[in-house]
Amino acid sequence: MSEAASQGIRRYCLTLDLKDDPALIERYKDYHRPGNVWPEVTQSIRDAGVLKMEIYLLGNRLCMVMEVDENFSFEAKAAADRDNARVREWEELMDRFQEKLPWGQSGEKWLLMETIFSL
Repeated sequence: MSEAASQGIRRYCLTLDLKDDPALIERYKDYHRPGNVWPEVTQSIRDAGVLKMEIYLLGNRLCMVMEVDENFSFEAKAAADRDNARVREWEELMDRFQEKLPWGQSGEKWLLMETIFSL
């Protein structure tokens, strides 16, 4: 067991595509540059138990890596987001750039990836 796992820290990897439009992708990147994500959004992420979050981009494919504490749950985060008008506003704005993946259920954007190798 890794040291992080023994401390209750878990890591998740999620994926999502952006619309394949270079101008939209640049605007999306601008929204995510340091200091540009709305403070209410970053606070909601921290409040949910997310300790660290990184988003990577290749072409129009995004990969998000999250490290979370033992209290984090996707269901609780989703419920908190529904109750937060500013987070809902951010999500509606980001939806303009995002392309839902064909494997997701109705309404799903970011999809949890399966770990198939770990060293």
